[in-house]
Amino acid sequence: MAFVSAVAPVHAQDWPNRALRFIVPAGPGSSLDVLARIIGERLRDSLAQPVLVDNRPAGGGTVGVAACAQAAPDGHTMVIGFNGPLSLAPFLYAKLPYAPTRDLVPVIVTSTSPNILAVNAELPVRSVKELVAYARSNSQKLAYASVGNASSSHLTMELFKSVAGFHALHSPYNGAPPAAASVAQNETQLVFAAPTALNAHLKSGRLRALAVSSSRRDPLFPDLPTLAEQGYPKFEAMLWNGILVPAGTPKPIVSRLNADVNAILVDADARRRIAAAGLEPGGGTPEAFGALIGAESARWAPVIRQLGLTLD
Repeated sequence: MAFVSAVAPVHAQDWPNRALRFIVPAGPGSSLDVLARIIGERLRDSLAQPVLVDNRPAGGGTVGVAACAQAAPDGHTMVIGFNGPLSLAPFLYAKLPYAPTRDLVPVIVTSTSPNILAVNAELPVRSVKELVAYARSNSQKLAYASVGNASSSHLTMELFKSVAGFHALHSPYNGAPPAAASVAQNETQLVFAAPTALNAHLKSGRLRALAVSSSRRDPLFPDLPTLAEQGYPKFEAMLWNGILVPAGTPKPIVSRLNADVNAILVDADARRRIAAAGLEPGGGTPEAFGALIGAESARWAPVIRQLGLTLD
């Protein structure tokens, strides 16, 4: 539950008065980690305080989000949350140590991205159609990696398996880099993941990209077809992330963080670095981020129920 101890009032002009903790519920080298470090570097300059990245890659992101929800609401702790712990986990776990809409305050959407469907390069498939045919004929030979239970990576593959009609065993990892590495090493054979963790393996030839999960081709990957183009109309499962702070954080601080991060996300150099990680820079108001969390919850809740997915 949210931090409830009494804290002294904090005013925007008094804040920040020490280093900020930026919780990243994913490991070093992940897309969230790369994005948080780009933003953290710039916030250090605009706020004149260090921004310390705190990686917590466990529980499909729920451990890191819970740590923020339980922190003092004084503007010195924030988290970069994403689909899994914000919009998916509440419908997958019987118990969570936080409620996203009660214990956290949205600040800003930081980026969006499609999931990329990638397979081990030794798999004899070069299209989604060939992958589905192979999977149906080799149902006991395929395992898929995900970046963690309750992640978009996990749910996107479960949805794809359901609509395409094939079986593959789920093997969750603590973050995208180890999940991508498992497919590159043929410990697992396929994965949906953000581009950041896949790029090096795609360039080395150990992974092969087959599709993007967005409804339209991604401008960063114009030659990669969508799943909709390859026989699965209306299939869409986007990645998104954004900054949140503990509930009770003073509104002037939320507004200042929103303004500073918006400025970072329109900066040409920051946008170039974010795009190099395979991400589309975000932006906007706290209210727009809150609406996104709510809309994604409403969209995925019936899918989770239909698939009968639950996690302990």
